[in-house]
Amino acid sequence: MSVNTERYETAAARYFEAWNATEPEALRKAVAAAWAADGSYTDPLADVRGHEGVAAVIAAAHEQFPGFVFRPLGTVDGHHDTARFGWELVNEADGSAPVAGFDVVTLDGEGRIRQVLGFLDRVPAGA
Repeated sequence: MSVNTERYETAAARYFEAWNATEPEALRKAVAAAWAADGSYTDPLADVRGHEGVAAVIAAAHEQFPGFVFRPLGTVDGHHDTARFGWELVNEADGSAPVAGFDVVTLDGEGRIRQVLGFLDRVPAGA
């Protein structure tokens, strides 16, 4: 069976653009482009809904890990309105990646994120 993965890859690209935005205005715009207005983000450390909540979680991650970027691991896989992909948080100075995980996202009809369920596979002690 052939599956058109462009929709999932586009959603993941917008997701990473949001997670890598560091300036408040760029972050606000990137979250609005990636998430539906009532979209949610849930992982072991956060459970938020709406653009402001998602942006706050992203900003907090940048405060905790300054100088790090989120990068995809592997390919995006999806079917129907659901996609999954791996990621890692990479230190731009030395290339280390102390945090990694995978996310499962549900998309709306416009390809924006309705829900993210995040899983952490690697987390440094004390984080």
